Amino acid sequence: MPVTIDGPDFVALQVRDVDAAATFCEQHLGLRRAAVSPPHAVVFDTKPTPFAVRALLPGIDLADTARPGLGVVIWFRTADAHQLHDQLAAAGIKILTPMANSPFGPMFSFEGPEGYTLTAHGG
Repeated sequence: MPVTIDGPDFVALQVRDVDAAATFCEQHLGLRRAAVSPPHAVVFDTKPTPFAVRALLPGIDLADTARPGLGVVIWFRTADAHQLHDQLAAAGIKILTPMANSPFGPMFSFEGPEGYTLTAHGG
């Protein structure tokens, strides 16, 4: 029988400025740092899948990339997508897709650290 995978076990965004990206995640998304992170990254205590921002891997240059992660969709669950939307908009965070209904509840996309598109849903 072939070996299979269960699903994503860890998600990390490569960023030029780890401290700024981590601050964005803490201040605007309410993420809390995990007890332990490697020296080149900040890992957050997200469940069920850990999420991190990390320094660029060797050979990666995002300087000429208009929108990093193009083609990848990362969704975050929240207790209240409408409230988070309003909170981010009030903080000047760019909303990329307006609030809409989805099979997973209300959802919208916004510009995260260094231009990554992130989607929030739920509530």
